Amino acid sequence: MAKKPSAETAKTITVEQIGSPIRREAKQRQTLVGLKLNKLNRTSTLVDTPAVRGMIEKVKHLVRVVDGQ
Repeated sequence: MAKKPSAETAKTITVEQIGSPIRREAKQRQTLVGLKLNKLNRTSTLVDTPAVRGMIEKVKHLVRVVDGQ
């Protein structure tokens, strides 16, 4: 059985919210909540997985990738 990478050893990505969720579709607002963002200029550090990358792609006009380690 393959071991899952722990949060300490996995690559991380930091995203910052640069756009307002006001007047956006509900799915986009929910995606921001899933990325642990809810207000402008907030940052969140997440494990860099394909799921997180897909979420960032859905709201790429509202977020900015600050750092990808």
